[in-house]
Amino acid sequence: MRDAIEMPDRPPFELTGRHVLLMFIAFFAVIFSVNAYFLKSALSTHTGIVSVEPYRKGLHYNDRIAAGERQTALGWQDTAELDPTGKVQVTMIDSAGKPVTGLQMTGAIIRPSTERFDQPLRFVETEAGRYIAETKAVTNGNWVLALEARSNAIEQEPSYRSRRRLWVKP
Repeated sequence: MRDAIEMPDRPPFELTGRHVLLMFIAFFAVIFSVNAYFLKSALSTHTGIVSVEPYRKGLHYNDRIAAGERQTALGWQDTAELDPTGKVQVTMIDSAGKPVTGLQMTGAIIRPSTERFDQPLRFVETEAGRYIAETKAVTNGNWVLALEARSNAIEQEPSYRSRRRLWVKP
């Protein structure tokens, strides 16, 4: 028969108020630290603001619908390219496939998640229907190109508006 190993006598574990207090404090410390991390992450990324002046834009909603109908009647279409050097090229054609010339075109290249990298664009017509804008180099990833084109310089509202997503691949 084997010799029995004698264990020193130890009192059984007793849950005291001090243990409960320490567990309570540890539990809420974990909860507060996780909440602090998520709060910091949320505040350092997208602000959540979709529209700067939603009330004013809402008042002019019917005007935007009418402008969209006028744009659809024009039948213009655009194709856009963005390269990592910051060159933005837009080609405009009408419903017959002919180039649309003589437009005053402006726009912006925008990151969807933050305003820090937004850059305004001013396009120059390099050949019939082809407009190019130069800006700072852009990083890889998702961008939004917002365009406004006017038939002449005195026009208040743009004849054509477009928003499209562009990808810059590594």
